[in-house]
Amino acid sequence: MPNKFTPQQFLNRELGQLEFNRRVLAQAEDSRIPLLERLKYLCICSSNLDEFFEIRVAGLMEQIKLGGIATGADGMTAQQTLKRVREQAHQLIEHQYQLFNTEITPALASQGIKFLRRTHWNEAQHAWMKDYFIREVMPVLTPIGLDPAHPFPRVLNKSLNFAVELQGKDAFGRNSTRAIVQAPRVLPRTILLPPEVSGCEYGFVFLSSILHAHVGELFSGMEVLGCFQFRVTRNSNLFVDEEEVKNLRLSLQGELPQRHFGDAVRLEIADNCSPQIEALLLKEFKLTPDDLYRVHGPVNLVRLMEIPGLVARDDLKFPAFVPGVPGVLQKKGADMFKVIRKSDILLHHPYQSFKPVIDFIQQAASDPAVVAIKQTVYRTGADSALMEALIAAAQRGKEVTVVVELLARFDEEANINWANRLEEVGAHVVYGVVGHKTHAKMLMVVRREDGKLKRYVHLGTGNYHPRTARLYTDFGLFTSNEDICADANEVFSQLTSLGKVRELNHLWQSPFSLHTEVLRAIKNETQLAKSGKRGHIIAKMNALLEPDTIAALYDASQAGVKVDLIVRGVCALRPGVAGLSENIKVRSIIGRFLEHTRIFYFRNDLQHNVYLASADWMDRNFFRRIEVCFPVLDKKLKKRVIDEGLKAYLQDNCQAWDMDGDGQYRHKQPRLAARKCAQSELLGQLAGTTTS
Repeated sequence: MPNKFTPQQFLNRELGQLEFNRRVLAQAEDSRIPLLERLKYLCICSSNLDEFFEIRVAGLMEQIKLGGIATGADGMTAQQTLKRVREQAHQLIEHQYQLFNTEITPALASQGIKFLRRTHWNEAQHAWMKDYFIREVMPVLTPIGLDPAHPFPRVLNKSLNFAVELQGKDAFGRNSTRAIVQAPRVLPRTILLPPEVSGCEYGFVFLSSILHAHVGELFSGMEVLGCFQFRVTRNSNLFVDEEEVKNLRLSLQGELPQRHFGDAVRLEIADNCSPQIEALLLKEFKLTPDDLYRVHGPVNLVRLMEIPGLVARDDLKFPAFVPGVPGVLQKKGADMFKVIRKSDILLHHPYQSFKPVIDFIQQAASDPAVVAIKQTVYRTGADSALMEALIAAAQRGKEVTVVVELLARFDEEANINWANRLEEVGAHVVYGVVGHKTHAKMLMVVRREDGKLKRYVHLGTGNYHPRTARLYTDFGLFTSNEDICADANEVFSQLTSLGKVRELNHLWQSPFSLHTEVLRAIKNETQLAKSGKRGHIIAKMNALLEPDTIAALYDASQAGVKVDLIVRGVCALRPGVAGLSENIKVRSIIGRFLEHTRIFYFRNDLQHNVYLASADWMDRNFFRRIEVCFPVLDKKLKKRVIDEGLKAYLQDNCQAWDMDGDGQYRHKQPRLAARKCAQSELLGQLAGTTTS
């Protein structure tokens, strides 16, 4: 069969992303999940949709605005995709609020956790709310009347605002009938009341309810006819011409403030908003009725994410756990370098602790024998023990080199701040390669031992971020293997210096060899199958979109190769289609932890090649990013990756969603006695003693 496939054999990326959010929202519907965790899933879905509109929908609208008619691998134009996206997004958001109002809120109320609506406040609650408004809210508000001297204010991306309809004359005799009130971001969106006032253990009131009830205080002597909350989502893509800039950091610092005021892409309003205000807002933000989302409840459900942290009800949350530590590192003050010299160490987060990574760099920072430390930084957070250790190392006179990715979406400001602090203490700070995001996760320590320099490396599938290491599944590998260390050193040299690409010993690297090697490995399985041998590919990743890779997998399937794909998010491949992909299965795992590991397994005639990577199988990862994919060479660790990272997920019948050839997903529903949940089993195997 020719190696050419039609657009009908690929699925649309944006629609696939909405399907992923349906799976997340299904977690909020699942009564078997602890109640406060269900609320979190509802918030996560909202957060995901915010980014979806800020980036993906914004990109479609920009493409249409510029007159682009290009199509993706699926053959759909931006106009066609946007039409489908709007239809499905409206359905998804409507379902989300229905779930919040008819299931989550009543269930929380039955547990003494209530959202107090202003229409149900008693006299004591009214008094408390008014006092709170006068003390905490009114002093920081700046209501803006709309008239020729007061044009419509600039509205921040995703901020809470109120459109107010008024009647009467103000102090200057003006007949202004409309005003905008912007809620400063310093104000909490949900306020916890004292139990004696709320009448329940945990009584919350929305800031929007307090402002609605007292908005008249802001417009003395005038009659308030209506007050309607709204929120606008804006294009948050940063536009930095990397070919023109002389200093990427300075250019980015100039661009970041404008992110909050990009073109509007979505307008959310209260469902009781008047037609006049609706028309005013649509006109102001240059949007169409298709971009309007009427919601019954808070316009920003993401802000409810703080509720579980304010409620001391462990019975309504996932059981707490202590991440495990490999036996070789359990001894207090264990010499990391001595342990790694003896054998490679594999960490499986979050089931195993991220602390050994912090210990490794802190030991390196204080060890007199360490002469140099090199690290890539993509996302590390505003508060990072790792970064503080790098700063301490530089202060102690060690050669510290940090490759900071300034264009890590939504982490740009934190990364700029770290870059500034590192430079202040004499560290070498570089920003990778213009036009290619540095997404590789690498940490290298150079130590003088017995008169010679010895290298130690940590490579990972996830970011150097202690907080997300408790929430995301990832693998990290410590090794002193000379070939792998030499490869890592070569990649660091590419990032900081100039020169031609050199062939690496073991690492596959984007944008040079990763795509070629993945295709070669897939085609090798295809050839083995054609020669009568058994071919098997198992790949786990966040997204599968790159057309040539998908085409190679189709070829492999037709040759008889068994292909098992575990793709958390978007998958453009159609599995199980007769004559095309009947030997391919695709599943998505949605559970307590965000599945983030990238694992590639090729049977290779019983050699069982296993690779871990920072990259998904997407165009951007293959061609527009610096990525590394590294082999697991130790046989015991290789078996661990296969068992923990692949087999456990293929056997999961509890949190797995199986995908069909039309891109639809079916949730596995096992018998109670036959339940197999990969994440729960791995917690049992690898985590330490529970704290609950």
